[in-house]
Amino acid sequence: ISFFTFQAMSYTIDVYRGEVKTAGNFVDFLCYVSMFPQLVAGPIVRYSVVEHELQHRVHSWAKVHRGILFFQVGMVKKLLLADALAPTADRAFSLPDAGNLGAADSWLGIAAYTFQIYFDFSGYSDMAIGLGLMLGFHFPINFDAPYRSQSITDFWRRWHISLSTWLRDYLYVCLGGNRLGTVRTYINLMVTMLLGGLWHGASWNFLAWGGYQGGWLVLERL
Repeated sequence: ISFFTFQAMSYTIDVYRGEVKTAGNFVDFLCYVSMFPQLVAGPIVRYSVVEHELQHRVHSWAKVHRGILFFQVGMVKKLLLADALAPTADRAFSLPDAGNLGAADSWLGIAAYTFQIYFDFSGYSDMAIGLGLMLGFHFPINFDAPYRSQSITDFWRRWHISLSTWLRDYLYVCLGGNRLGTVRTYINLMVTMLLGGLWHGASWNFLAWGGYQGGWLVLERL
């Protein structure tokens, strides 16, 4: 429901700002907010991206072929890589007494989870993009080799791009961004990432995760 909510919010805010026109009819609006290829786990698609295609989609075998390739790559990431790594990661994180886990097993569990979550999420995004192409829609790329990042800031430009740009445009910028001085910039970064953590789930561990990410972004700027 979080993706559904963010898409509906971006539409409402963009219409209010005058950046897009209202949907031509209610069916087009419903199609946008409930578009099934990416409804469950993204990418978060802005209305401006699909506004024209809701009215005038061009179908072609070239798009279908490209969509099938995207879908196949995503499915390989999900089924052959992410699901294969999941048991190793689950074993490491489900032990009742983590103290019994040796250093080598700990690092193995961390590495397995690191790649599991990437291949799982980027794989789903690729499948959604592929399905969109088959239907005549162009969804944005959601991952850009994030583990090749040179910094935390660079990482958030590459990981779950549709979420990080949403938080930037509709939260960070609205709080003042980096326009109100150094201290306020740090506060805005922390607030943005804390709320980004809560978006993932309403519990303390997600809030702590958001604070951890925000803290590194602040330290990096310092």
